Amino acid sequence: MECLESVRAQSVGPVEHVVVDDCSTSPAVRSVLDDSARHGHIRLVRLTNNLGIVGASNVALQAATAEVVALLDHDDRLHPRAVELVTSPFADPAVDYVYSDEDVIGPDGLRVDPFYKPDWSPERLRNQMYTCHLSAFRRSVVEEVGGFREGFDGSQDWDLVLRVTERGGEVVHVPEVLYHWRVVPTSVLAGDHVKPYAYEAARRALEDHVVRTGIDADVVEQDRRGYFHLRRRHRAHPLVSIVIPTKGSHGTVWGIDRIMVVEAVRSIIERSTWPALEFVIVFDQATPAEVVEEVEELAGGRMVPVWWDRPFDFAEISNLGASVARGEYLVFLNDDVEVIDGDWIEVLVGFVREPDVGAAGLRLLFEDGRVQHAGHVLLGGSPGHLMFGQSPDSDKNRLALSIDRETSGVTAACLAIRRSVFAEVGGFSPLFPNNYNDVDLCLKLRSVGYRNIVSAQASLHHFESTSRDPTVAPAELQRLRGRWLVELGADPYYNPSYGSSFDNFPSPLRYP
Repeated sequence: MECLESVRAQSVGPVEHVVVDDCSTSPAVRSVLDDSARHGHIRLVRLTNNLGIVGASNVALQAATAEVVALLDHDDRLHPRAVELVTSPFADPAVDYVYSDEDVIGPDGLRVDPFYKPDWSPERLRNQMYTCHLSAFRRSVVEEVGGFREGFDGSQDWDLVLRVTERGGEVVHVPEVLYHWRVVPTSVLAGDHVKPYAYEAARRALEDHVVRTGIDADVVEQDRRGYFHLRRRHRAHPLVSIVIPTKGSHGTVWGIDRIMVVEAVRSIIERSTWPALEFVIVFDQATPAEVVEEVEELAGGRMVPVWWDRPFDFAEISNLGASVARGEYLVFLNDDVEVIDGDWIEVLVGFVREPDVGAAGLRLLFEDGRVQHAGHVLLGGSPGHLMFGQSPDSDKNRLALSIDRETSGVTAACLAIRRSVFAEVGGFSPLFPNNYNDVDLCLKLRSVGYRNIVSAQASLHHFESTSRDPTVAPAELQRLRGRWLVELGADPYYNPSYGSSFDNFPSPLRYP
């Protein structure tokens, strides 16, 4: 009844509410539906055989007459303005799909756990059915892609969204909680043990998706059921140039003094599984000769030494390194990093080889294992690091840290890019010699239509600022704002409901 009432209470009307009775055996359900149909509140379609969620949903689609269709489960509720807000974007004929934020109705009837979502993030959708509720589609597009597909029960909506969005139409996110998802014992929200068939259907949907889109990848389920990674396959291993600026600084890590660049290169050589590497090391003139010799010995003939004899300028140093690199792919790396996962280059190259990806980065961890970087976040006119200082196992924003996803940018402490794309946007800008050069680069990439990706499939340690002065001059921030003021004001991948606090994904003190 609450579901039916929430549709009748919509702020716009009339709303065509198509309800399919999938051969219910409950007299109470039949009575409620008959009464609602008699008063004209619903369009009732009664089936004589149980068709399951896919079959019943397709019957509902066939019965619908409006140009926009939205999906509502029988035990959930809509916000009074839900239909108004998700249908209005379809006035633009380019829009194919609209989704909103959602929350949960707990067993006690209270609304909890709001899911404030990012704007359209196709990579995240390949890891997690994040758009889910409320989803609205242009009906003609749903019909064009064949509606719901048999055999995908439990993940039929995920499969549909993948096929609809593959068409390339506009996707609109309404950053309002318009859908209230009720937790019941048979809901996937009740636990991973519920509806195991849904997770297998999700895997199949994603496997079909990568075939249709030409992404050469294996679909691998994470430890948390219903969450996946697309592990890109590599049929060839083109040369990757790793560009590292250094002056041979010492630092203390885990209580032991080390030469940072030596240990960075050592970790790459000992742990990396990508076979075709060159090391473009840009040495400051002050670098001790013995450090150069040790790096050269470690690299085993794969080092390209470059010398820098002017004041430190990360942008120009990195551009210089890129200019002599021979690789098809560039990986800019700080000298204060250490490899954790051996396939880190496979992960990076797997993303940046895709034609619409600009830069890719990884989850970087401090010495104590907390998150140093998981993508840039642009809040209130300033850039920062998403989930800075928090646990990599955090479940905030529905496990965002375990997911590959679009982000406004990635840090140049570990940034991969195709050499041709780097040249296309002019490399690092000399306007930002020490700070924000990576923010500027990634915003340039976005401005010409590229996606920036941060992946959770591999991690590095980043002993941040162990080897250089981390101070940010106010003039640098002002220069960045002068260039990108609008973009710094609102991050498309960070929901405005979180406000402008750098306490990323804060839990609401009171909700709703």
